[in-house]
Parts: sequence; structure tokens; C-alpha cells
Amino acid sequence: MDPNLHQQQGINHLVKVLNYAPFVEEEGKAVVHLTAEDWGVVADTLFKMETPMDMLPDVIESYGLVNANQTIELKTAARLIHIDVI
Repeated sequence: MDPNLHQQQGINHLVKVLNYAPFVEEEGKAVVHLTAEDWGVVADTLFKMETPMDMLPDVIESYGLVNANQTIELKTAARLIHIDVI
């Protein structure tokens, strides 16, 4: 299954988040901020579009929503990443 355009954009945002996270990491945790629009695209990709794990970047071990569904949490082997809205 190939990702549709919306999923592809969400995956691109995830790659950017994963690449940026090491620069803001403190003690194994990183917080990355996205615009509301970009956050929504990532949320749609992860939670509304039934995107299979094999379409997502390989380093993502798991993901979920925290902070009353206001923060996307990604777990990788290297760090815990929170994605918030600016």
C-alpha cells in the first residue's frame, strides 16, 4: 500500500521531527513544536488514517497521545519525543 498525499506529508513531518529531536534532547527526552496545521497532519496520519507501522519511519517503536490528547508522543530506542503545537 502506498501512502496517499496527506499521509506522505505526515510522514515527511515525522522525519523532520526525528531529525531535529537530537538537537533539543535533554536526558533522553525531546520536545519539538509544530504549527497547528502540521501537527494536525501528523495526528491524522497516525491516528485517523490507519497508516500501517511499516509506512512510518523505522525508528519509531510506538506512539500515542498524552497531555489530554494535546501532545503526540513518539518512542524510539534513543529518546522519547513529545510533539506540541507552537
